[in-house]
Amino acid sequence: MEQVRIEYFGHACFRVSGLGQRIVLDPYEDGCVPGCPDLRLDAEFVYCSHQHHDHNAVQCVKLHDGGAPRFTVTELETDHDDAGGSKRGKNTIRIFDFDGIRVAHFGDLGRALTAAETKALQGLDCAMIPVGGFFTIDAPQAAAIVAAIEPRMVIPMHYRTESTGFDMIADIDEAMAAFDDTQNVVTLTYGGYAVVEK
Repeated sequence: MEQVRIEYFGHACFRVSGLGQRIVLDPYEDGCVPGCPDLRLDAEFVYCSHQHHDHNAVQCVKLHDGGAPRFTVTELETDHDDAGGSKRGKNTIRIFDFDGIRVAHFGDLGRALTAAETKALQGLDCAMIPVGGFFTIDAPQAAAIVAAIEPRMVIPMHYRTESTGFDMIADIDEAMAAFDDTQNVVTLTYGGYAVVEK
């Protein structure tokens, strides 16, 4: 049975492993996110949702030659704010398909989804979605998106804990209150992981 492993490294940074290849998503610069350790990760590929320092530190990822991608990527250009990107620029949601296992990283999504985006995100096995507000959508907005697209698993990101994260974004315990028991929300600590399988 094919599996995809999703590891969390704080803020919006994950390593997704499947089909023998590893992808790092949205690595942050050293010292950029309060309380988060410096990143030193290995992977075959790295993707950044946008070019802010807490999401684009490709230099913190040691890349290995894994050949051509064995997965496919679908990109949805969205906005980092609710004003068409005029405040914080654009953001890219990426859907990775590992031979039928579909996982999406929402980056710093800052607005509600369009009807077309909602349709494209149907049938996900896992959604990594921001919940902290201020820079991104907040937890109630994230929960509404989850209700609309119905992924099998949800992993919150871009939030604050007792020891990590920006002061102005929501605490993970506050954020979790927006989700209901049917939405299969999995919170991960630094270095923790979830496994998605078909």
